[in-house]
Amino acid sequence: MLTGPRPYILLVLLCLAFYAPGQSALPPVDRDEARFAQATRQMLQTGDLINIRFQDTPRHKKPAGIYWLQAAAVALFGETDANAVWPYRLPSVLGAIAAVLLTFALGCVLFERRVAFLSAAILASSSLLVIEAHLAKTDAVLLATVLAAMLALARIHAAAREERESGWGAPLVFWGALGVSALVKGPIGPMVALLTVAALWLADRRAGRATRLVARLKPLVGVPLAMAIFAPWLIAIMIATGGSFVGDAVKSDLLPKLISGQESHGFPPGYFLLLLTATMWPGALFVWHGIVWAWQNRWEWPVAFCIAWALPSWIVFELVPTKLPHYVLPLYPALALLAARAAFALTEGGIPRFYKWDSRLALGAFAGIALAIGGGLVAMPLALDGRFSWAALIPLVAAVAVAAYVLVQAARARIVPALAAAILGAAVVFGPAGQWVLPGIEALWVSRTAGRLIEATAPGARPTVAASGYHEPSLVFILGRDTRLIGPEEIAKAMRGDASLLALIGADKEQRFRAALGAHEARLVGLGTVRGFNYSKGGRVVLTLYRMRPR
Repeated sequence: MLTGPRPYILLVLLCLAFYAPGQSALPPVDRDEARFAQATRQMLQTGDLINIRFQDTPRHKKPAGIYWLQAAAVALFGETDANAVWPYRLPSVLGAIAAVLLTFALGCVLFERRVAFLSAAILASSSLLVIEAHLAKTDAVLLATVLAAMLALARIHAAAREERESGWGAPLVFWGALGVSALVKGPIGPMVALLTVAALWLADRRAGRATRLVARLKPLVGVPLAMAIFAPWLIAIMIATGGSFVGDAVKSDLLPKLISGQESHGFPPGYFLLLLTATMWPGALFVWHGIVWAWQNRWEWPVAFCIAWALPSWIVFELVPTKLPHYVLPLYPALALLAARAAFALTEGGIPRFYKWDSRLALGAFAGIALAIGGGLVAMPLALDGRFSWAALIPLVAAVAVAAYVLVQAARARIVPALAAAILGAAVVFGPAGQWVLPGIEALWVSRTAGRLIEATAPGARPTVAASGYHEPSLVFILGRDTRLIGPEEIAKAMRGDASLLALIGADKEQRFRAALGAHEARLVGLGTVRGFNYSKGGRVVLTLYRMRPR
């Protein structure tokens, strides 16, 4: 069954079941996706492929690679002036699918094809990758570049262990993938790959094997290749910014993350481990058993390769003060490979501790997360919109059924069928959630509601809007680049001189806005109110749209 192109076709279909629902239904998500999409739109509108800007503010944080990919997708499938965000998400969808297929190819190098297929399915269904495939940002594409490098590295290391020639193809792919990775998200991909190389080199030396791994990577040719991919844009942006780009990126983005928790995202070490069961659900069902099994079999080469991949970089990410769940996504394929191999080992009796308390805890956590996801999708429309969503019953029933079936199958030691059922059932949970439930929660999408109100007020036109009390990037994407995110006094001053300007004023800024208008308050006309929940800040917002009556 897993011969020829069949596994690749099946994996693509599985990916589409997880990644296609919601692509066009979900509005732009704050804050990173909206910033990336708007910066890409401005790149297309201005024709400037070097300078990256959000409105008039330079985005000296990430290289241009992801913006180029998004720009190409929009040029092929979208319209620059349209508010549809799905074309900007296409690179993330394709990156996620490529990552799953590369995981299968890598698993075939390290383990059996059945393990490779199951590990790719685990990665495809992991909640974190499902989320990233729906967001127009860097991480799904970064994952694909890391996997391309790891596949090449695995082939080189396998050839080294077997004392056969590895040729030039794999080293060129390795360094080429790192060059592309650097162009997408700077040093993260190269860091993960090179830490893996260092760990494998140390393991080889400890085992007394002269694999000459570094020499086989051909760095004298490979490093210039990677630089040839990354350096042209770097040189161009340094010239365009007068040499300030690197300094700004280090000072405003890199160093704050290394020194303290940037933007309130600071957490102590252990944060990523604590989230692992949720962010890798449903495959996390056996990820902890995979870790146990890997430690028991750490001297086997395929297992050692996965450990060398995951462990050093995981330690680095845990030690960095700033932590966001997606930081460790480049390490998830290694965990998926170990989880899949552990599932077959459990079937073969390879982990005798399976029925101990830690196994019951893992199964209980799996079931708890399933019920939390299903229950949460029912509760959110009730809590935010005050209504019941019938569509939410589909993921709720699926989550309950998956949890019950998996627990029963695990109790009968039918491990692989339990994991397969968990993956297929997760598609029935995530699909309706992305296509119907989440897009249907009006309170979540304040910018979308504001855009509809403005369109109803001025059909066919695109008036300039100034907002105060709600400064989310999605508002700029939906209303246009000229949207002004300023204080209430500035809006009042601007409206006194420009009666065509619309004002979107938060309830907490209302008093200051009216006071700044002074005698002109009598000309103020209310056009409607937007109520919602600002999930970026964790609070409800009430926005009123105003215009000035002509003199």
